[in-house]
Amino acid sequence: MSRRPTTARRLADTGGIPFVGSFHPKSRPSPLLSLGLVVGALLIIGYVYHGSGGRSPADAFSKLEGGMSCTAELHRALPGLKKAYGDNMQKVLHVGPDTCSVVSKLLKEEDTEAWGIEPYDLDETDSNCKHLVHNGIVRVADIKFPLPYRSKSFSLVIVSDAVDYLSPRYLNKTLPELARVASDGLVILSGYPGQQRVKVAELSKFGRPAKLRSSSWWIRFFIQTSLEENEAATKKFEQAAAKRSYKPACQVFHLKPLLR
Repeated sequence: MSRRPTTARRLADTGGIPFVGSFHPKSRPSPLLSLGLVVGALLIIGYVYHGSGGRSPADAFSKLEGGMSCTAELHRALPGLKKAYGDNMQKVLHVGPDTCSVVSKLLKEEDTEAWGIEPYDLDETDSNCKHLVHNGIVRVADIKFPLPYRSKSFSLVIVSDAVDYLSPRYLNKTLPELARVASDGLVILSGYPGQQRVKVAELSKFGRPAKLRSSSWWIRFFIQTSLEENEAATKKFEQAAAKRSYKPACQVFHLKPLLR
């Protein structure tokens, strides 16, 4: 009399995944079960999207995964930046991951020219991003080295996420270099300490995990590198944010350009 196979044997025969192996090859899952799974997924995405304040689906998935992106936050901060800088946003350089999305949005604004630097390798890009790269509007460049632009080439330079992955050794050179190519101001978006970042491939892409520093640390660092905060722009931005009941999810620092 043959013995019934043990549980371990049955799991091995089915690839070690009980749920998948429990279906007979010729059987099909219930249509009601499939419909329930689809509806459940849509409800989860809708909930996260609603809780994100109407941000894009990509932002919603970022929140669902427990991640935080200051480049995504920059999209929400742009109206306040326009109020703070006005005509000084006519020629903008964005530096940070997913710069194609930021540049594309800025180019839709009237009387605004925009360029972008992706400080890390570009991942899968859509046709629009490929077009921006092909035309030299967006380029990949290591910001630990001098930027390929003349001094004061842009009215405003906006940096998001990029500086969180740099050690103080490189920040000492990178921040003054970013301020060098700005004629009217430098805006830095940095994560708050304690915020989570998406860590899937973080080490392979950025070389090191994000170092989220406090505002007091940044202020001391600005003083050490002779970078002065732009109090007038800070006040205008905060007033514009208050009118819209907008509270930035990232730290936003407004710096003056270098005098030299």
